[in-house]
Amino acid sequence: MKKVSEIKAGLTNGEYASKLAYLYSCAEDKTSHYAERYIEVIEGFEKTYGKTEELALFSAPGRTEIGGNHTDHQHGCVLAGSVNLDVIAAAKPNGTNKVRIQSKGYNMDIIDLNDLEIHPEQFDKAIALIRGVLKKFTELGYEVKGFDAYTASNVMKGSGLSSSAAFEVLVGTVVNGLFANHEVNPIDIAKFGQFAENVYYDKPSGLMDQMASSVGSVVSIDFNSTEEPIVKKVEFDLTKHGHALCVIDSGADHAELTNEYAAVPAEMKAVSQFFGKEYLRQVNKSDFIGRMKELREALHNDRAVLRAFHFFRDNELAQKEAVALENDNFEEFLSIVKQSGRSSYMYLQNVYASSMPSSQAVAVTLALCDEILGERGAYRVHGGGFAGTVQAFVPIDMLSEFKSGIEAVLGENMCHVLMIRPVGGYRLV
Repeated sequence: MKKVSEIKAGLTNGEYASKLAYLYSCAEDKTSHYAERYIEVIEGFEKTYGKTEELALFSAPGRTEIGGNHTDHQHGCVLAGSVNLDVIAAAKPNGTNKVRIQSKGYNMDIIDLNDLEIHPEQFDKAIALIRGVLKKFTELGYEVKGFDAYTASNVMKGSGLSSSAAFEVLVGTVVNGLFANHEVNPIDIAKFGQFAENVYYDKPSGLMDQMASSVGSVVSIDFNSTEEPIVKKVEFDLTKHGHALCVIDSGADHAELTNEYAAVPAEMKAVSQFFGKEYLRQVNKSDFIGRMKELREALHNDRAVLRAFHFFRDNELAQKEAVALENDNFEEFLSIVKQSGRSSYMYLQNVYASSMPSSQAVAVTLALCDEILGERGAYRVHGGGFAGTVQAFVPIDMLSEFKSGIEAVLGENMCHVLMIRPVGGYRLV
């Protein structure tokens, strides 16, 4: 850790400008805003816990799903990237056996390290995520002690940028830095986050969100083995190809949609079980096509069949997207993104909730993208779907027109222009 006075001085006088420029994919003369965020987090820490001599600063990014929509929970392939929005923290050991985390705008979470078991009454609460991550570190034999942390986030909740995964990775990065000498690798920290979300938070999810946040940059991930996923960084320079990444908030939120999300893996699993397999990745696509008549008769659920069809298609497309980028074939990449978006809309059917057919904000947003972009760029439903966001790759020469056209319908500041961040969980100081 470092003296607070030195950290503040360094943030103010530009000592950390090069680190911040690297972290947030911007020029050094554009880092003052980011420096101010960290100063505010330090001040938030001291207001909450009292003045302190030393602190450490940490960051974990949100993520954008580029390819592989709902393929990860079936042990499929994805393409994802970390973005320049993040959850940041000031933290230090507190000499007790309690972990205290104050997130800006929320009540403080306090965990006694003697009690790291599951608390069903805390399902769907941030404290459950913290407890689950702590549990995994202790299971590895690390002597985790009490610490205080103050966090702040600009990863919009419900944005499809996975604020929960960023928070899980941040907690893992803090514990790793304070008590594990940075020995736990980013892949394992991602697994800790997924464990916390699935078991302690009681939310079914794959591993893509946490992996993209923890590893950073753009990564192609093959989850055929979730214990040893194949993670490969992929070169992805949008600026070189004259495009910008936009994530558009449709204006709809994810409230009351848990059952819609849970139905996707459940229905895919029903198909895999028909073939005597646990996950769709274990099912041969030709067997699926060849026995589709029999499958429909057995399940009486055509949506499940179509969602499985999407898995096979998008699993292939995610791999093709990575190859297109590796070969620097950006036009091919855009074409595949469009194919992936169509598959999500037609077969996965996660553009609007069947329980709320009159609420189709994501579909309206996709229609706007189609109208404004025409044959240029690409767009698709982003993340879990049903509500939330749309992702678009927009030619820079029409970015202003695109943003203003979207926001004329959806409202001001609903179209976010983002950058790909080159690193995942990070200790700034």
